[in-house]
Amino acid sequence: MVGGLAGVLRVVSLLHSRRYPVRNLSRASAGMAGQIPAPWWLRAVADGTLDSREQGFRVEDRIAQLLGRRPGWEFVPWAADGESGYWEFMPSERGKSGHAIPTTVMNTDRHTGWIDVLPAHTGATPDPIAIAGLAGLRSRLGEIEAVR
Repeated sequence: MVGGLAGVLRVVSLLHSRRYPVRNLSRASAGMAGQIPAPWWLRAVADGTLDSREQGFRVEDRIAQLLGRRPGWEFVPWAADGESGYWEFMPSERGKSGHAIPTTVMNTDRHTGWIDVLPAHTGATPDPIAIAGLAGLRSRLGEIEAVR
């Protein structure tokens, strides 16, 4: 039998780590060399701002349902190592504005709206624009798609 408060804490810690192994591994690894490559939803779960991986997938799926039906949007399934894919608005690239990099919609753990937009640009990457969730993205699509 495990004795005392220290023993109880070890048992609770063990049970907790078995229930949340990926989150706990992420937390442990992050302290070793700064932020480790990981999908946005894993960082959010590790930070306690998102309850589960399933909620993160739901956010991604809803964005796909919205943008996948609209002309000009393309999903890019690869990003940096460990990162999730993102959406590009292709008409914003090399349009009248001459931008080399298209408008990009990506998921983030920077805020609980979970969506950032990088405006079309050439040169230095602009600061991301925080979007207030799917409703915010839907309401701002006209503005986002206007850059060409």
